[in-house]
Amino acid sequence: MKKLLVILLALATVLASFACCFAAVSSVEKIDELDGKKIAVQTAVAYEDAVKDRIPKATWDYYTTPNDMILALESNKIDAYLIEEVGFAAQHYSHKELRRLDEAAGSIGFAITIGKGDNQNRLLLEVNKFIEESKASGLSKQMYDYWVTNWNPEECFYAIPDYDPKAEELRVAVEGAYEPFSFEVDGSLTGFDVEFVCRFCKEYGYRPVFEPIPFDQISPATENGKYNFGMNIVATDERTESSVLSEDYYSCDIVFVVEDVYDDGIGLLEKIGISFDKTFIKENRWKMFVEGTGVTILITLASLLFGTLLGFLVYLVCRHGNKFLNGVAGFFNWLIEGMPTVVLLMILFYVIFGSSKLSGTWISIIGFTLIFACCMFDMLCVGCGAISKGQIEASRALGYTDRESFFKIILPQAARHFLPIYKNDMVSLIKETSIVGYIAVRDLTKISDFVRSRTYEAFFALIATAIIYFVVEGVLSFVISRIQIKIDPKRRSKDKILDGIEQWD
Repeated sequence: MKKLLVILLALATVLASFACCFAAVSSVEKIDELDGKKIAVQTAVAYEDAVKDRIPKATWDYYTTPNDMILALESNKIDAYLIEEVGFAAQHYSHKELRRLDEAAGSIGFAITIGKGDNQNRLLLEVNKFIEESKASGLSKQMYDYWVTNWNPEECFYAIPDYDPKAEELRVAVEGAYEPFSFEVDGSLTGFDVEFVCRFCKEYGYRPVFEPIPFDQISPATENGKYNFGMNIVATDERTESSVLSEDYYSCDIVFVVEDVYDDGIGLLEKIGISFDKTFIKENRWKMFVEGTGVTILITLASLLFGTLLGFLVYLVCRHGNKFLNGVAGFFNWLIEGMPTVVLLMILFYVIFGSSKLSGTWISIIGFTLIFACCMFDMLCVGCGAISKGQIEASRALGYTDRESFFKIILPQAARHFLPIYKNDMVSLIKETSIVGYIAVRDLTKISDFVRSRTYEAFFALIATAIIYFVVEGVLSFVISRIQIKIDPKRRSKDKILDGIEQWD
């Protein structure tokens, strides 16, 4: 059944990709003609505020990444999208069918948000001074020309230099998957923002540590003190009131993008081959998928192990019906199970562990451990509750201690009841780990986003991700199924059941 789903998904994606080749070409030439149309914008950039008065009847859709807006436009889900001119320059290099409207929707400045901390005021003064000096010396224009005006993804690269390991650490939040600001080449982070921060750190003696996170999380994470710098923040009046922002380190127009006529003369099969090469072969991107798969498996297995142990220990403490302990366990169970998983992870990452240097991977393990521990506690309650109390009384009458009764009589029988649920919850856990990219974890799904942001193509990245998840789920489900067979007498052979027992004729 799962193989059939994979095949159907692959066919659907191929058809969708093929359909994009015949997407409707837009005849829109002026901004006013977009009134009543469906328009996309990236979450948290607030570009739409500049034109809402001009096109009041337009419907706005919000997307996580600029790459998703391109796919939405080419599949006719939207009529246009709004983006900064800098980002469009990089997109148009790979997508010649994209066309910007001649009239700009407005001009906007981009600043750096400074995180909470004892060094907040010092960093603000230093970065403002660096921005001013960069503009005066022509460095800002030089960088803008290199990364934007003369953009070429095959040539534009900035290698992060070595820094004094004893220098003060500067934690920097960047989007991490958006050309030309910050993106990866052969596993190394580079881009306009990366070069700017590195030059600043060389000037003032800091050691930068870059953390790629979703764009809409950069501002709140930095404001909470998780990072010292949050890059590429739109300097709106509302943000200025609630955040500590630097002066604009660059500014540009924001433009509407529609689809235009463009025939590259490449056939469908050739396009599929090029797409495969760009997704897996170029820059050894297959290694990124291996890395992401490893992180996903680590989070899953660690959460399963720790969650099972924690849930089991809590049940052992509560199984005799102590009202206080059961009340505490019930409250936390209710709290964690009733909270959306992504909200729990973000609370752990930005609030509870907001000022710590604990990595997103281990915070994810903590979060999913708590979630699975609640599942394990419920499973044990149901499984052990299904065993007749008479068996407990009989075992005690035979001289078993309470602990021996539980582990030798009750638990083996209860396991037959809750293992099918355990397997289902395990599969759900694997799928839920796909959201850890919200807290800067480079798991399989996040790697897929990175690759799509570089290739501007979704087909092979998404299909490979789906297949890998199916394989991981299949392997773990097989292991649990074998355990079920081992402990279920009805599913074992007669020889196994009677193993070690002497039989007489």
